[in-house]
Amino acid sequence: MGKFCVCLTSAKNDRDKATVGFVVANAAVGSDQETMVFLSTEGVRLAERGYADDIREEGFAPLAELMAKFTAAGGKLFVCSPCWKKRGLDEAKLIPGATIVGGAKLVEFLAGGSPCVTF
Repeated sequence: MGKFCVCLTSAKNDRDKATVGFVVANAAVGSDQETMVFLSTEGVRLAERGYADDIREEGFAPLAELMAKFTAAGGKLFVCSPCWKKRGLDEAKLIPGATIVGGAKLVEFLAGGSPCVTF
């Protein structure tokens, strides 16, 4: 099994990028890749319960559905701790399957040569 990383910096500020990032992540995890989505900057908002519920881009499944499918398939969803804290978000509202981590987690995952795409 290989590894694949999606870095996602967008949320409602660019719904298309946020959606496509999870489409690609689902394709990777569905292709038997150990897949990580790293949410940073505005992307961390997607990990707040209820935030993604109204994000629907034409031609794609709703974003909340794509995110749930990703974690149910074994995808790892990591949330940048400093980015989360900077926005004053509440850890009690973190969606199931998401984990707040430092940047070292991303470096550790990528250090083995994992490809990474950013949206």
